[in-house]
Amino acid sequence: MTDSLSALYREVLTQLGEDPAREGLLDTPARVAKAMRFLTGGYQQSLEALVNGAVFSSDNDEMVVVRDIEFYSLCEHHMLPFFGKCHIAYIPDGKVLGLSKCARIVDMYARRLQIQENLTLQVAHAIGDVTGARGVGVIMDARHLCMMMRGVEKQHASTTTSVMLGTLRESAAARSEFLSLVT
Repeated sequence: MTDSLSALYREVLTQLGEDPAREGLLDTPARVAKAMRFLTGGYQQSLEALVNGAVFSSDNDEMVVVRDIEFYSLCEHHMLPFFGKCHIAYIPDGKVLGLSKCARIVDMYARRLQIQENLTLQVAHAIGDVTGARGVGVIMDARHLCMMMRGVEKQHASTTTSVMLGTLRESAAARSEFLSLVT
């Protein structure tokens, strides 16, 4: 399938007025196809396989926070990158998730064509689904090249999205604790 994707990128170069046979562009279609397969690799992953049983019994019922998880995604509108940091909190209800799995969940959903609002929601629901947590909170802050390189060309604008589920949505104290731990 990479060969057909390479052919499409070769055609894109031609449509842009470039010569895909030019020395500097000879391998570009194959490199771009390979890069796009990597950048959208989240489509080839499932939550169950990714977590791989790394959910453990725990008596802890206090908030667990994993902060400053960097992520890179592609905007589904322009296929330009957006990137930033993700903060995840959950309040366990008998089960905790292996910490690295939080970052892997972020990566799985980020490695799909996305809008930040949906990415935040998908991560929150995934954490809740695999842990059965009493509450989940996810905050993402990102810079979007579709706003920086084209359109309004605003270099310093960032977008923050949040999703609060369960206790983190219902309890102002829990939400406040999460926010104080990540800001």
